Amino acid sequence: MAQAKISAKASEGRFYRSTSMADRSSRLLENLDQLELRVEAFRDAASAMEQEKEILLEMIHNIQNSQDMRHISEGEREELNLTANRLMGRTLTVEVSVETIRNAQQQESLLHATKMIDEIVNKLLDDLEDAKIRLMSLYGACTSDVPAGPIDQKFQSVVIGCAIEDQKKIKRRLETLLRNLENSEKSITLLEHQKSSSTVLQ
Repeated sequence: MAQAKISAKASEGRFYRSTSMADRSSRLLENLDQLELRVEAFRDAASAMEQEKEILLEMIHNIQNSQDMRHISEGEREELNLTANRLMGRTLTVEVSVETIRNAQQQESLLHATKMIDEIVNKLLDDLEDAKIRLMSLYGACTSDVPAGPIDQKFQSVVIGCAIEDQKKIKRRLETLLRNLENSEKSITLLEHQKSSSTVLQ
């Protein structure tokens, strides 16, 4: 009878230890789940800072190369360029880097997508209009919206093989390239208009 009581207590002890371990495990798992949310929020915030840096540098560059800068006095232009260069230098002092975890296939897809974009960029000066059409077809392959024109099916299959974060970066790069092309076309059009006006006045 005594042996039975001892066994029962030992059994109860094991039961309580087991329950305590389960509680600890559950609390630890809950803590890790909360930390995972914070880690993802942290990465998102860092990615947003990366994008903000890119946008600031692009805006400063656009101001330096704007038509307005060409139509002010040399002294004013020099002063504004000094300010712009100072702002660009301060922006570049901020280093933000979010590493993307990729498997071998995703790495290969990223390299392929980058190469396809670079090939078009390297031929920009040869044919601006053709480059714009090709970049728009690449961009159409990256967006869920209904594209305005044809999409590059091959590029789309390549981008799908990339990591999600890389897909977003590829789309942002194409958006930036298209904006720069748009600004270049406006500058060219304005210059041609000015030349025509000068010819008429002569």
